[in-house]
Amino acid sequence: MHTADIDTRELGSSGRPVSLVGLGGEGILRTQGQEDGASQVIRRAVEQGITYFDCARAYAGSEGYYGKFWRHHPELRARVFQASKSAQRTRSGALSDLDVTLKTMGVDHLDLWQIHDVRDQDDLDRISGPGGALEAFVEARQTGKVGSIGVTGHHDPEILLRALRDWPVDSVMMPVNPVEAILGGFLTRTLPEARRKGLAVIAMKVLGAGRYLAPPEGATPRNLIRFALSQDVSVAIVGCSTPGHVDTLVESGRPFHPMGLEEQRELVARFEPVSRRMAFYRGVV
Repeated sequence: MHTADIDTRELGSSGRPVSLVGLGGEGILRTQGQEDGASQVIRRAVEQGITYFDCARAYAGSEGYYGKFWRHHPELRARVFQASKSAQRTRSGALSDLDVTLKTMGVDHLDLWQIHDVRDQDDLDRISGPGGALEAFVEARQTGKVGSIGVTGHHDPEILLRALRDWPVDSVMMPVNPVEAILGGFLTRTLPEARRKGLAVIAMKVLGAGRYLAPPEGATPRNLIRFALSQDVSVAIVGCSTPGHVDTLVESGRPFHPMGLEEQRELVARFEPVSRRMAFYRGVV
């Protein structure tokens, strides 16, 4: 078991404290047929004090891996904050997704259910229009099937900004890394507006899907995680493929030491020559 607690922050208006770092739905969780390895990663995260757990219907076997683990350890499920996502754009499709998610994960509710990967105006219109997915998300929160609802996006900061301004969401998930500090948008407009509204901010793409670790552009996992946590976010999530990766993740939050502005500037400068190429997830390359 963990020997020291990971620092926590309240997750927006939910008032729920969660560990500063969370287990992302990528890494081994976004595979099929690796139950033993996935179970080891989830177990290590729980043992190390992580309380925020991420997955999605679109992430291969992620929900099933969690389901198998929580069924065997129901007492542990009660201690953590479990999130998932649906990329369906209609009310009926989203509600169907939620039913599958709850059954697959063996739980009666999610702590957070997120509208997944909002990319463009067409997504906004379909989701918020009559019969759109937003109706399902609001309904699920009202009936108690989910505690909170959120929106995620990494393609266009202005689209995500419109979503969090116009929709009754409790959280937003967005990219937070040195490349975003250069390009602007997510960190300069979307994040401040989210905090102004009192939303939880979940940092993703913290390591750039691992691409930011390769020299000469890269940095250490610890520094990239510290950079993300030094912004005004609630939690930073990182996908892990081994228990050792989990150990590296939790080192950044036990205890957390903020990165000073000069150290942040030095890290950001390393990415200046390749910033647009490294923002592959925006679809700009």
